[in-house]
Amino acid sequence: MPTKITVNRNGSLRIEGDFEIVDPEGKPYGLAGRATVTLCRCGQSKNKPFCDSSHKTCGFSHEPAAFELPPPAVKL
Repeated sequence: MPTKITVNRNGSLRIEGDFEIVDPEGKPYGLAGRATVTLCRCGQSKNKPFCDSSHKTCGFSHEPAAFELPPPAVKL
């Protein structure tokens, strides 16, 4: 299954499919075989980078809407 990332209303990023999450040194997080995880967007999770539902009590608010990004800058 290809990777799918859903930006949830007032909450986390839900990642589903075939993916790997690594730390800044490239060491993978042990996901225990999960094919779905949620990542924190509010910054309040005690389990970062994973969501622990802190967004529900910290006042995080964001109504996502899809849009087109501009083309990437051309590197010379």
